[in-house]
Amino acid sequence: MSEKQPSIQFRLDPRSGVAPYRQLIEQVRQAVELGRLRGGDQLPSVREVVTQVTINPNTVHRAYRELEHLGLAEGRLGLGTFIIDNPLHLATNAGRKELARSLQEWTRLARAAGLDGDDMLDLLRQTFNRDEHVLS
Repeated sequence: MSEKQPSIQFRLDPRSGVAPYRQLIEQVRQAVELGRLRGGDQLPSVREVVTQVTINPNTVHRAYRELEHLGLAEGRLGLGTFIIDNPLHLATNAGRKELARSLQEWTRLARAAGLDGDDMLDLLRQTFNRDEHVLS
């Protein structure tokens, strides 16, 4: 029986000055950005990570919780932690910057069309609510 390879090999650099849980988060984020991890891929169990990099289990739990908070992963009770389908592009700094640029351009166009801040917020709410109903 062949053993399944871990979806990601973690490594820690104690000299980096970056907290270990942050290093784990960044490695997952980078693997998602590069396509090495995709929706549905399972992250190694806490026990596997602890063995892999000799780290406190609470640190791994903290990293996995933060990945959930960022919208990159989800914990499934009794099964483990998985990369979500269509991971949030916005979880990356590049994705946030790209969205901010698009929003700035939209704001510029809205102002040129004569909308003020309240008008823009109303339009955004209407659009958001309409899209939310479509998704329901």
